[in-house]
Amino acid sequence: MTRSAWWFVAPALAVIVAFFYVPVTAALVLSATDFDIYAIASAKNLRWLGVENYRRLFDDPRFWTALRNTGFFVVAGGTLSVLTSFVAALAVSARLVRGRALFRTVFFAPVVTTLVAVAVVWRYLYHPRLGPLAATARALGLEPVDWLGDPRWVMPAIVLMAVWKNFGFNMVIFMAGLQAIPERLYEAARLDGATAWQQLRHVTLPLLLPTSVFVLLMTAIGHFQLFAEPYVMTRGGPGDASLSVVLLMYEQGFRWWSMGYAAAIAFVLFAIILVVTSLQLLLRRQIASERAT
Repeated sequence: MTRSAWWFVAPALAVIVAFFYVPVTAALVLSATDFDIYAIASAKNLRWLGVENYRRLFDDPRFWTALRNTGFFVVAGGTLSVLTSFVAALAVSARLVRGRALFRTVFFAPVVTTLVAVAVVWRYLYHPRLGPLAATARALGLEPVDWLGDPRWVMPAIVLMAVWKNFGFNMVIFMAGLQAIPERLYEAARLDGATAWQQLRHVTLPLLLPTSVFVLLMTAIGHFQLFAEPYVMTRGGPGDASLSVVLLMYEQGFRWWSMGYAAAIAFVLFAIILVVTSLQLLLRRQIASERAT
């Protein structure tokens, strides 16, 4: 690059270094210390711990509980969200459907709705005595479920709320992918006598693979960062039944001021997301190479 080119990109590089690399490096150093509220008062109270925070983290049963809850949310919630988004995109993109703009707006509205407002509505729906779900269960002669108070049901309840709120975003991405598939391929398939299922299997799904991988990747990354839903709905309860890794990090860092330990949690979560992302990208390359051959 010429000197003039460096001058053009220098402001952007400076912003990236100042607001990304410097904080990440500082957090990495912080994770090897016992930085807390006493260290804020005086640097003399700061001690270098090395990998002690990470050793303590892997010995912490609450971390494994949070990781298990987060894994359940990623697998169950992510899978259900992607499937719901795909089905909704197919339904809205169908030729016979009228008022597509209206359906897109209705399905996308929860995405831009404030989570606090959504949580208030869903907490009312989940109420074991006054909620519509409880009234429906009693009308059917069933015992109402305490969705947010029962450790067995609290994570499925959060998953359902999160899927309802977020599936519209992926639906729009799937719709864009569907619109990019040439119509002549469907016409050729129909001329060859392909049924709707065969068109979906042999035309739509293969050509939608790059979009699907992108949606899966972004959904997994987002779901690993589960925080707002349990924080607003249950504060991690009952007990630690809905505690997530990010919520645990928040508690350690901003409730107990154990910043070094919270930074260690953040980097472990980063490593997990990096591994999952790398595996998904590797799978994408393998599928692409198999299709090419």
